Amino acid sequence: MIKALLFDCDGVLVDTERDGHRVAFNRAFVAQGLNVEWSGEEYGELLTIAGGKERMRHYFEQAGWPPDIDDRDTFIKGLHKAKTNLFMQIIEDGQLPLRAGVARLVDEAIAAGLTLAVCSTSNERAVTLIVERLLGAERRARFAGIFAGDIVSRKKPDPEIYDLARTELGLAAGECLVVEDSRNGLLAARSAGMPCIVTISSYTGSEEFTEADAVYRELGDPPGTHVSLAQLMEAIGHDRS
Repeated sequence: MIKALLFDCDGVLVDTERDGHRVAFNRAFVAQGLNVEWSGEEYGELLTIAGGKERMRHYFEQAGWPPDIDDRDTFIKGLHKAKTNLFMQIIEDGQLPLRAGVARLVDEAIAAGLTLAVCSTSNERAVTLIVERLLGAERRARFAGIFAGDIVSRKKPDPEIYDLARTELGLAAGECLVVEDSRNGLLAARSAGMPCIVTISSYTGSEEFTEADAVYRELGDPPGTHVSLAQLMEAIGHDRS
């Protein structure tokens, strides 16, 4: 029986990547005096690397490090901190809305007595702000955990974040239903032994999701096409009885 609904953040709660994280990275590069600007297409390719610090490190390893960088770890950490602050300002300014159907599905899960959590490779401050500002204080209070950022040493597709969440929530893997948007996230959930449904985001439409229990373009809201909690349970072959 499913007892918990675990959401990824970026691409699931909010379609943040193109007009949120990418913009914040580029603004951080400008503030640092770097001649770097990630296009939408280039950033889509970089998303195969999970984690913002890991993504920047991969980029600079390929494109070349800026001159006069004595400590690359400190440089990356400082740049990522600046990027996170800029991203949080984008969220604070209300520039990125929740994806359709997210608030409704959270409400359905609360009504059904499910445990709620977020499992993300993104910065914990940014993920918490998204949940608090966009879902609201009442819904935020119903989340049993926000597992994000450097709380784990290995990022998705490694299952560590989901293994940690399962342990902290005191649940078996099969009692947790994961909502993801990317192949990395799907593989992490499946490697953790959890059922997983995918809601495709702006950058993940061409990815392979054969391991998913179900794939949707979006969760949606009435009166349009939408996916209910009951439909998700049916898709993974579970019920709430």
